[in-house]
Amino acid sequence: MFGGESSLWAQKHLVLDLNRTISLANDSSLESFRTQNMYLSGYWEYRTFRANRLPSLTLDLTPAQYNRDITKRYDSGQDLDVYRTQQSYYAYGGLSVKQNFDLTGGTFYLESNLAYMRNFGSNSATQLTSVPIRIGYSQSLVGYNSFKWERKIEPLKYERVKKEFLYNVEKVSETATNYFFSLAMAQAEYNLAKENLASTDTLYRIGQQRHRIAAISQADLLTLKLDRVNAQNTLQNKASDLKRAMFSLASFLNLDKNTQIKLELPSRPEMVDIPVDEALRWGRNNNPQLLELKQNVLEAERNVDKTKKESRFNASVNASIGFNQVADNFGDVYHKPMQQDLVAVSVSIPLLDWGVRKGKYNMAKNNLNVVKISARQDEISIEEEVIMTVSDFNIQQQLIASAEEALDLSILAYNETKQRFIIGKADINSLTLSLNRQQQAQRNFISALQNYWLNYYKIRRLTLFDFAAKLSLSDRFDFNGGKLVK
Repeated sequence: MFGGESSLWAQKHLVLDLNRTISLANDSSLESFRTQNMYLSGYWEYRTFRANRLPSLTLDLTPAQYNRDITKRYDSGQDLDVYRTQQSYYAYGGLSVKQNFDLTGGTFYLESNLAYMRNFGSNSATQLTSVPIRIGYSQSLVGYNSFKWERKIEPLKYERVKKEFLYNVEKVSETATNYFFSLAMAQAEYNLAKENLASTDTLYRIGQQRHRIAAISQADLLTLKLDRVNAQNTLQNKASDLKRAMFSLASFLNLDKNTQIKLELPSRPEMVDIPVDEALRWGRNNNPQLLELKQNVLEAERNVDKTKKESRFNASVNASIGFNQVADNFGDVYHKPMQQDLVAVSVSIPLLDWGVRKGKYNMAKNNLNVVKISARQDEISIEEEVIMTVSDFNIQQQLIASAEEALDLSILAYNETKQRFIIGKADINSLTLSLNRQQQAQRNFISALQNYWLNYYKIRRLTLFDFAAKLSLSDRFDFNGGKLVK
């Protein structure tokens, strides 16, 4: 019984630091599950592309086909068409191997098949036909080569998918950091509100004693009482804010909504040197948004090539050589097969389309120009974001030290002012001002920590590089086999 209660208590109370919060977010949050499945979708898309570059083996079967109907036949003796009942049975089996050829966009194929047909009735007959082997090649002569463009685009798409996965992992870390410090701020505000209520209650009692001996005025006593009432109201509001922030973090981490979370603030971080030029270099190499811009340009160029080729005439060739035979029994159907040759050339020439093809081609060219300009604009924006984030991060490193010092000084100043008020050497205004300064210093310190870590993970997201460990984030994951292993 006691073990069950202990387990329940452990489930509903959790102590988290920042690293543990980020680890839980990347392991258990719904956003992390979405990120992993987005990567796996891209991984299998790339695997499909690779599989299409390999030979394919296909078995086509028609095990049984029975047909009974009335068909029209010409009777030469009577010189007229007559209708007769016909029954037939048909079976077919074929094996084919195909290989796409990226350089030209054509397809090699190797085929073999066997067919069986039997007619029932007064003129019953059995017939088998075979193609022991046929080798052929089909090719569009002046058409669009989709295989060539897939070879350019698909590897880039998969590289973007991998970088995008890491990008989203850091985005989850960034979001978790934001929720963490929102709760940290709410907890600090709640604790300050509790301390403030206890302090105002004590000061009000002291004020009552000093008022009895006329050491303070009635107005000062009422001010102390008002401070206590305000402190009670503030505590209730801060408790509500704390509950809301705790629920938000628990929901994001996919924890039970009733989990009570207590946070441990990170200590002052060590100085991390992040040169702007190095951050830009890693950003240009790793940022998936830049890879997506390259992909967009390639896809626009592909569309130009496609519409240009389709605006002309189309021609294709299909050539094959093989053997075939026909017989009334299986023993003879493969005996002394005859050579079978095929050469087919087809041409399609647009004579009049009222400028439709030309219009599509011009639209594709204009769209390519738009995509290139947009890509350059987005590239400049991303580089600017990297520069400003690194600048903000370096400033935050300096602000944390001063914010921590200001917090320590504000606590000392408030305690000193409180003692001076108790012995009658400080007035109520000085005490209130000192308390407000302490609360503001607490907020500034937590905000400085929050901004530091948000900028830190934002830099990791934009560059996919850990400047503290001097390590590319790609080195921390194994993408082989579609498995995400830290």
